[in-house]
Amino acid sequence: MNINNARFEKGAVKPEQYPDNDIPEVTFVGRSNVGKSSLINALLNRKSLARIASKPGKTREINFYNIDDVLYFVDLPGYGYAKVSKDIKSAWGESIETYLNESKKLKLVVMLVDIRHSPSEDDQMMSKWLTSSSLPFIVVATKKDKIPRSKVKERLSDISNTLELGSGNMLIPFSSETKDGREEIMNYIASLV
Repeated sequence: MNINNARFEKGAVKPEQYPDNDIPEVTFVGRSNVGKSSLINALLNRKSLARIASKPGKTREINFYNIDDVLYFVDLPGYGYAKVSKDIKSAWGESIETYLNESKKLKLVVMLVDIRHSPSEDDQMMSKWLTSSSLPFIVVATKKDKIPRSKVKERLSDISNTLELGSGNMLIPFSSETKDGREEIMNYIASLV
């Protein structure tokens, strides 16, 4: 998949603010600070297109990145950040759920988890929701470069078991430092879009 022009198009919080066209969407979801912006930047071969928040839990909008007018990467607010009020958490949850339920152009959800830790309760809830929704999704285990190579298989097994992934669910280890896993993710996205 060749990318010539990737740009931030808009931020939205309500469906009427989503882009009004028929361009398919690939959506990124995960806990705050899991590396969504870093993954998007690495996939697009950009350094800072997707903005990395200065503090976890700061991104509140759904961000739409237009790729060559043929695809959107959609960055959802991170979930599970403890240091925000219940009202803000509730609003984020509503915003995420509304988008996932109402987007008619959603082709794939890329769920991110940190390879260094067992998936949280929020991650498990998201995985169950995605499974029951029958939306196509893959799981990307970020920060692969932060653990020894000898531990990767063990961590992937823990993630797969904790999220109760089936044989049809793809789990890809990824490093934004080395871009290991990038090609596999991009090939999968290209095959769907």
